[in-house]
Amino acid sequence: MTFPPLLISAGEASGDLHAGRLAAALRERGATAQFGLGGEHMRASGVELIAESREVSVLGITEILHRLPDLRRVFRRLLDAVDARKPALAILVDFPGFHLRLARHLRRRGVRNVYFIAPQFWAWRPWRVRVVRRRFERTLCIFPFETEFYRENGVNAEFIGHPLVGRVKPSCTRAEFLSRLRLDPGRPLVALLPGSRAGEIAHNFPPLLDGCRELAASRGTQFVLAAAPGVPDEALAPALEANLGIQVISGVTYDALSAADVAVVSSGTATVEAALCGVPTVVVYRVSPLTAAIARPLIRAPYFAMVNLIAGRRVVPELIQDDFTGPGLAREVGRLLDSPPARETMRQELATVESRLHGPYGDAISRAAEVICEMLSCKATLRPDSPSKLGVN
Repeated sequence: MTFPPLLISAGEASGDLHAGRLAAALRERGATAQFGLGGEHMRASGVELIAESREVSVLGITEILHRLPDLRRVFRRLLDAVDARKPALAILVDFPGFHLRLARHLRRRGVRNVYFIAPQFWAWRPWRVRVVRRRFERTLCIFPFETEFYRENGVNAEFIGHPLVGRVKPSCTRAEFLSRLRLDPGRPLVALLPGSRAGEIAHNFPPLLDGCRELAASRGTQFVLAAAPGVPDEALAPALEANLGIQVISGVTYDALSAADVAVVSSGTATVEAALCGVPTVVVYRVSPLTAAIARPLIRAPYFAMVNLIAGRRVVPELIQDDFTGPGLAREVGRLLDSPPARETMRQELATVESRLHGPYGDAISRAAEVICEMLSCKATLRPDSPSKLGVN
């Protein structure tokens, strides 16, 4: 069966990864005409990129102001492509600040919207869920507790499981990894995942490197920094200039996590990857003071780390904003390095978290592709001025 064109839009690195896999699954099912916003994974899957996610990637509320011209240009290019190609369906991946507005313009053009990877409105600004209800025909959730929140607010939501389940595996043994990087198996190893955006890394580096200095001095700790795809070399330069012997690697994040005694991970998708690798983790995060001041009253979630939210309790330590200091980081990492029983207990708790990420229909990407193909096969179309199935505009 041949399907009409699809718009696929992912504004961040993690969204591009999952959208790339989804694009490939849809292509196998006959949906071959795909275009949109994304990165290297979507391009490798055959999606024609109208714009690249690096053009719109931005961290923080105040930082967005500096990128508004770029965001507007990309927005216009996408709408121009939509007007020319007239897709039947738009698959929008997280990135709500951009995609909620895009969805409104798409509906006016008669395009049906599906949210693949629902925004985390249960964590902050929960009132925005009403916009999802108005503008999206289907919403696919990747965390088990999200579905109840969305359904209670009138959204046609479904839990499909997490796309990383079954995909996060090392390519070599710990011994092979240590040997390849000439690391000492007799010394503790800490994996550093400071973030996927240059701005995020810049905020995290000062306390992160201070903590590494203390750990190196007190325990002879060695470090590997797993760089996210697309992060510019200059953003990682402080790690190389810190004289701590930090080895910066790319493309082997799961090997680094699986080999490490402890991981220090910036809050986000990487915390789920660390959990799936079963590595004891300390979650960290910093933004600008102004962004933190604006965001703090809007936050509703009891935890920042996704692992803790899934578990419903504090499984991994969180060092957020002012609590993220060099001494604080050294203390939390040192506690885990000094206690094999504490590390083993955390590994067991992470295994429980992993079990809750499995979807009821098996592979999350396959289920998402099935839902989208069902929507494409549906003869109903959405006029620009017509109500959705839920009776709202």
